[in-house]
Amino acid sequence: MASDPEQPSFSSIGRVGKSSGEIDGAGVDEPLLNAGQHHSSESYSVLAAIFPFLFPALGGLLYGYDIGSTSSATISIQSASFSGISWYNLSSVEVGLITSGSLYGALIGSILAFNIADFLGRRKELILSAVLYLVGALITAVAPNLAILIIGRVLFGTGIGLAMHAAPMYIAETAPSQIRGLLISLKEFFIVLGMVAGYVVGSLLVETVAGWRYMYGVSTPLAVIMGIGMWWLAESPRWLLLRAIQGKGDARDLKDTAINCLCRLRGEAFGDTAPAQVEEILNELAFVGEEKEVTFGEVFQGKCLKALTIGCGLVLFQQITGQPSVLYYAASILQSAGFSAASDATRVSILLGLLKLIMTGVAVLAVDKLGRRPLLLGGVSGIVVSLFLLGSYYIFLNDAPLMAVGALLVYVGCYQLSFGPIGWLMISEIFPLRLRGRGLGVAVLVNFGANALVTFAFSPLEAWLGAGTLFYLFGVIGLVSLLFIFFVVPETKGLTLEEIEAKCL
Repeated sequence: MASDPEQPSFSSIGRVGKSSGEIDGAGVDEPLLNAGQHHSSESYSVLAAIFPFLFPALGGLLYGYDIGSTSSATISIQSASFSGISWYNLSSVEVGLITSGSLYGALIGSILAFNIADFLGRRKELILSAVLYLVGALITAVAPNLAILIIGRVLFGTGIGLAMHAAPMYIAETAPSQIRGLLISLKEFFIVLGMVAGYVVGSLLVETVAGWRYMYGVSTPLAVIMGIGMWWLAESPRWLLLRAIQGKGDARDLKDTAINCLCRLRGEAFGDTAPAQVEEILNELAFVGEEKEVTFGEVFQGKCLKALTIGCGLVLFQQITGQPSVLYYAASILQSAGFSAASDATRVSILLGLLKLIMTGVAVLAVDKLGRRPLLLGGVSGIVVSLFLLGSYYIFLNDAPLMAVGALLVYVGCYQLSFGPIGWLMISEIFPLRLRGRGLGVAVLVNFGANALVTFAFSPLEAWLGAGTLFYLFGVIGLVSLLFIFFVVPETKGLTLEEIEAKCL
């Protein structure tokens, strides 16, 4: 490729000298051929990796908290005694708007992310997300009427859409390859932790006057911490280098900034070996593709099309294997088995939330040891078995409630071993760097769109088919997802993001 003095070529920014920092003329082929020879010795500090994970993960925590707290907030806001408002007598449609407002906001956020993410960068997108979280939570907490309340819910949800797009990208691009799977899966742990926190806070405030306002208001300090933390953190070095390759700024300045960011993100482990470590990482980062702006059509071509098939397939099956529906029946299943806690919806939610938290912790510890595919295949197999057992319970085995409880617990546990954390992990690491922002935007949009569709369609499908047949249907979809995982989804354990692009797509 010819070099242009006004737009540095791909090869001209490929390598940094070990001592002087000057750019030499390393080409494309050498980084590609050497990929995989450096990452195993990649130095990093666990302590330095904490904050680049923690502050983006707060976006997931706030998403989970919204799910958990809303289940109690909708009870509080309809109470004549405890709502603290005169418009508490809400219709089912109005309650549905409150519940799903953040979900539709997340869809808006996903669309925004597709269009602005590559321009803003991962860090600024997360800062914007924190601002929307803060504004949305404040508006919701002080809303004088239903219309303002729903506006607040949609704004908060827009923050969710941006955070669920940028957080896994930022973590994936800044985490050392040895612990990338652990950290991205730990973000799912934070989502579930937020759900449990929301259930607990909701159960404590559900009988407090205007308790729903406090439930939503709790999000505000966390949003402030997330915003300040992201303002303090370094930008993703990979995004900076992509800007340099595409000629969107001075290549030397962007390279120097990327080096500084890498040193901050690796911490003291770099030490005196920083120049050599930086050169190794930049050699791998050099293999990112051609120097040109990403077009809409490119997202659906070549490597990105394969990545879209993998990522969108996983997040689609994540939703259409019936997770919202199974949890919808949790209280009735536990009550039929004689569990007294089932009479209290918030306590049942806490029980299931704790199980989700424990199983997510197991997945976090296992993902970089066992790999992505074994957890997906094993977990989804358990999901399929549990769905067929639940279908059988509602059609043939009404006198076996303990079996239904066991199937429910197996479903929740297996979901958190597989689709829950691994779906988000795979979409954060499978897309090529040039197309990662837009590709992940499409995947997040598919996730929230499928979630909205399943949530909307569940009640009419249940009335038409019956619970048992509906669970059988979900079980068949689960079998299809197993075939998809076995034949389409690659193993990415231990590979750098650049190696994933070179070897798996």
